Amino acid sequence: MQNRIKDLRTIYDLTQDELAERLEVSRQTIISLEKGRYNPSIMLAYKISKVFMCRIEDVFIFEEEEKNG
Repeated sequence: MQNRIKDLRTIYDLTQDELAERLEVSRQTIISLEKGRYNPSIMLAYKISKVFMCRIEDVFIFEEEEKNG
């Protein structure tokens, strides 16, 4: 799943460390999220959306996989 965390973090002028501290996660978690290697729990996604004052759907881009028929 793609996300806009890095873009939003830049807009809000937050470092990875600062965002990690606000979310009570490690900086490594933020790095993994930004690189798309880790999909957050719904609770973490909610916390991220609250930090950036937007909806979860504004942070995370869900692309449904095409099914072969």
